[in-house]
Amino acid sequence: MGHLTTSPTIATFIIVVKTGILILGGLITYFSYKAYRRTRSPALRALALGFGIVTFGALLAGAFDVLLNIDLATGVLIDAILTFIGFAVITYSLYVE
Repeated sequence: MGHLTTSPTIATFIIVVKTGILILGGLITYFSYKAYRRTRSPALRALALGFGIVTFGALLAGAFDVLLNIDLATGVLIDAILTFIGFAVITYSLYVE
């Protein structure tokens, strides 16, 4: 993994956890979008979008680290920015009528 300076065991664990985040985040995004399609609720659309952004951030940070060899701090920053945006959209979804 990129410039990860931890042991191979920790690097493997990070990959396993990020994969779990991708799978669970993808499922949450899918089911919220499916609920939106059924109800046409703007709140569910925003919820699906927010979870999609959070999940995409986890995927993008991992992909950049592995494929583009960026340093760990930059990958964490990308993940954190997209998580922040995703959570802002999820919060908004709680207030949409």
